[in-house]
Amino acid sequence: MPAYFDVVDGGFEPTATAASQWSSEQVVGPALCGLMARQLELEHATEGFVPVRLTVDMFSAARFRRTATPTLRVRDGNRIRVADVTVVQDGTVAARASAVLLRPAEQPPGQLWRRDREPQPPSPEVAPPWTELRPPLFDSDGSAEGWSLRPTDHDNSSRKRTWQNPIRVVTGEELSPFVRAALVGEATSMMTNWGDAGIGFINTDMTLALARMPEGPEIGVEADSHLSEHGIAVGVATLFDRRGSFASAMVTSVSNAGRQISSAQLDIAVAARF
Repeated sequence: MPAYFDVVDGGFEPTATAASQWSSEQVVGPALCGLMARQLELEHATEGFVPVRLTVDMFSAARFRRTATPTLRVRDGNRIRVADVTVVQDGTVAARASAVLLRPAEQPPGQLWRRDREPQPPSPEVAPPWTELRPPLFDSDGSAEGWSLRPTDHDNSSRKRTWQNPIRVVTGEELSPFVRAALVGEATSMMTNWGDAGIGFINTDMTLALARMPEGPEIGVEADSHLSEHGIAVGVATLFDRRGSFASAMVTSVSNAGRQISSAQLDIAVAARF
């Protein structure tokens, strides 16, 4: 089973699987999100606290170098806990994240508004339960192909969605539901910034807010909105599993038009990773 990092002498060494599609010398975004989520959960999701919000800032390229992930507990209350983590390479911070953790409580009374249309996963016939790592599936409104393995089947300007069983963060270590959601949540950038000419925006962050933890190994991401002007974009997506929607994610992105990634290049990147 591939993983993004090996544990070496108390730190982390990126594996070949961690290479970004933007540059083979950079660590891909999901790997950083998953690594920081893992560390925050290990050190701070204790004493009944559960992570409900993860905000990741990826302001510098993480390279293929030894990586440390020190954390800091910022607040420790009776019901609210806040913690930070950084990705440090050669003494330089390449990324950071913060998490809000809450103690679950009784639901208040009353009914609340819900969206009329919920994201739908692929049928069990198209995507049977996964017992091993498989490539992600993609879908788009208006596509005659339906769910498929090839991004080029969805070379259009319609709403995009994906269904994934993510790669492990650390070699030999199973993913927790929270880390699994952080890994797949980073696909919000791809789903919201993918148009009929490929992807021309690169996200600088990701905020994931969870009402509950995902159930099962597969998670879907469906684009809700894309707003952009003057090379700056905001994208919002819903995360769902076979039970239904469980989280929202948002990314802000900056134009990378000079290195636009086509759907054909996405085909190659997906095939190479799986």
